[in-house]
Amino acid sequence: MTEKNSRPLAVFDLDGTLADTAHRQRFLERKPRDWDGFFAAAPQDPPLAQGVALALRSAEGCEVVYLTGRPERCRRDTVEWLAAQGLPEGRIWMRRNDDRRPARRTKLEVLRRLARDREIHVLVDDDELVCDEAERVGLRVVRARWSTASEALKDAQEREGRT
Repeated sequence: MTEKNSRPLAVFDLDGTLADTAHRQRFLERKPRDWDGFFAAAPQDPPLAQGVALALRSAEGCEVVYLTGRPERCRRDTVEWLAAQGLPEGRIWMRRNDDRRPARRTKLEVLRRLARDREIHVLVDDDELVCDEAERVGLRVVRARWSTASEALKDAQEREGRT
């Protein structure tokens, strides 16, 4: 096992944790929801300073990985956004394009997979239901309460499985 592979993991969500989605939540407030517009606007997300600072501090003792509800089709934009913010390089776990399960289910599935081989030092996420589930299985959680998600976004995370 290499030194990098022996380090514990710090797992970070993106939207609402590292990336400020406020400017694009309007795409979810209309009927029908404009998912293409919502995800197309992601490269313009301002960084959330508190989340970015925590990720940078975490990288000192942990391997940082990213766990997002964004669909796989957003990978290139996501990689470029992370690099533009100066965030640590790390594996990015994304939702399959056709996966509509709630974030609390998809993310816990990945967390369990990661925990089989590595210690998860912390999960940092803004979704209260994801955090509740992670704590229920014994993970240390930091609840990213430094941004405000619209009710439409919260509903989308839980009922529509889109982010």
